[in-house]
Amino acid sequence: MINLRPTIGRRRSVTAVLLLSVALAGGCKEAPGTPGASTPSSDTGIGSSGPGAPTSGVPGDASATASPSGTPSTPSASATTSTSAKPVIPPTSAAPPTVAGGWITIDPAAQAAATSAFFARKPKPVTGNPVKVPEFNVGCKTSHHNSDDPIVLPKLVGGSHNHTFWGNTSTDANSTAESLRASKATTCNSPDDQSAYWVPTMYQNGKVVDPTEVTVYYGSRLKDPSRTQPFPFGLRMITGNAKNQVDTPDKQGNHFWCAGIGGEIGRSADKTFPVCAKTANIVRQITFPDCWDGKHLDSPDHKAHMANGDHTGACPTSHPVPVPSVSFVISYPLSANTDGITLASGTSFSMHADFFNAWKDEALAARVRNCLDQGVKCNSAGNF
Repeated sequence: MINLRPTIGRRRSVTAVLLLSVALAGGCKEAPGTPGASTPSSDTGIGSSGPGAPTSGVPGDASATASPSGTPSTPSASATTSTSAKPVIPPTSAAPPTVAGGWITIDPAAQAAATSAFFARKPKPVTGNPVKVPEFNVGCKTSHHNSDDPIVLPKLVGGSHNHTFWGNTSTDANSTAESLRASKATTCNSPDDQSAYWVPTMYQNGKVVDPTEVTVYYGSRLKDPSRTQPFPFGLRMITGNAKNQVDTPDKQGNHFWCAGIGGEIGRSADKTFPVCAKTANIVRQITFPDCWDGKHLDSPDHKAHMANGDHTGACPTSHPVPVPSVSFVISYPLSANTDGITLASGTSFSMHADFFNAWKDEALAARVRNCLDQGVKCNSAGNF
């Protein structure tokens, strides 16, 4: 797998009502939607063995507050200790999340227990001489296409613009956290990653152009990555905006670039895409926020429960929980001929991305604790 990353650190309706709702929602556009609730899996593993880390006062201790927009679920039972003296893995949530107005609220007591257990695990000693960058990755291939969006338009088959999916091969309008976890087939190179990833489909003169390679990086852009913790099972988010059809005023937003020998040698006729040397490919990097509010798996706009680090390099008080920063690096097989390129959502500036977490909890926790928290680069298997 080629590391293309420049830095570490994005049927017709049966009734008139349905037609109207689809027109207003527009796929991944930022129209609020109420996602379907999902019940967290009992396959956790967040609290693997390892004494000595704090069990209170850790970032993301959601037990102190409940959602302003939803009613907390019944608190989970406290974790017990096994005969081997290793902490028993607490569930990520003991009750179904509460849904209110598009906010999906997790069980705060269960989340607090999971957070404490995570920081109680002892990181694996660093061996060799890994790069001092908090990061691990998975390499993926395109899975399928459809006009569904299980985050913005859940259960509305064909209601969105077309998307290109990778990762979990079952992803469609009816996908939930549980259905993703139950479907073990993935086009990524880690069988422990059952997450769903998607972006608007790219076309050239009306013909689909699939990526040749996608690398999904999990890292941290924060000044101190050592308190980073895993996403809760079922967390979902989007980044970018399908409504954006023009460049930002400073001309620095939402751009494709050329990776490979020779780099960029010109611009497309409409000036929105680079023309790359024959030895290079068009690439797009899309990065998600890495600060979570600690309370919600989703929000009405699918963004408000997440935030970027502030000017100090730390998470803001409104979103105090550091989680991995997900970043897609997408390589398309295009070089010198880049005329006639569009996205299903419009121009190049409408590029946006969706992430629906369905990692096996133990595998994700091990990678976050061993790699991100220790500030070192790991491979797709989570090894140094």
